Amino acid sequence: MEYKVEYQNTFPILEVKLEQGEKISCERGSMITMSQGLELKGTVKGGFISGIIRKLLTRESFFTQNITATKGPGTANLGASIPGTILPLEIKPGFNMIVQKGSYLANTEGVELSTKMQGIIKGLTSKEGFFLIRLSGSGTAFINALGAVKKFELGPGEELVVDNGHLLAWDENMNYVMTKSSTLVSSLTSGEGLVCRFTGPGNVYIHTISYSGTGKSTTGGILNLFM
Repeated sequence: MEYKVEYQNTFPILEVKLEQGEKISCERGSMITMSQGLELKGTVKGGFISGIIRKLLTRESFFTQNITATKGPGTANLGASIPGTILPLEIKPGFNMIVQKGSYLANTEGVELSTKMQGIIKGLTSKEGFFLIRLSGSGTAFINALGAVKKFELGPGEELVVDNGHLLAWDENMNYVMTKSSTLVSSLTSGEGLVCRFTGPGNVYIHTISYSGTGKSTTGGILNLFM
């Protein structure tokens, strides 16, 4: 499979070229066009129970779509759900990635989509809530980001503080803690609130625009469990 992303940092489109027999899974409603020879079918990724969990806890669709080149090679175009960037993530066995809920767009065959539960303190304080998305297996996943994306590669023991509203994805094996930025007065005057303090080694991805600055609801904690 070949792919390219067009119109980055505006309203990006993911174009995928499939050879006969190849397949890509994507979020329901993301398909814009597909050429002759491709077939679109809805499915419940991971089974009925996994679909319910994904819908209730991570806000991803209960159904996903499979685009398969059943009658020959073809091209499909997928649209991002938010303006900004489509980020390709290479997933390798034993190196899972965690991404914020609502950011999943698509994945190639071999990538598994599941949920990960945070600890009670992180769940109560995080804008992502108790449940996040885990990407595992082997292949390429595509996620939506609001604005541009920046990658930070942390060495052993190196620390990075990320504002909670800008956090996009990170290596699952990384250590991180949720905390307030300095004191209450400092948080109020600086405009910063909860932050994540990551410790390397590992990779962290941030998006440049916070959901809280767009009017999009980012209510965290217990409310996120039920939204």
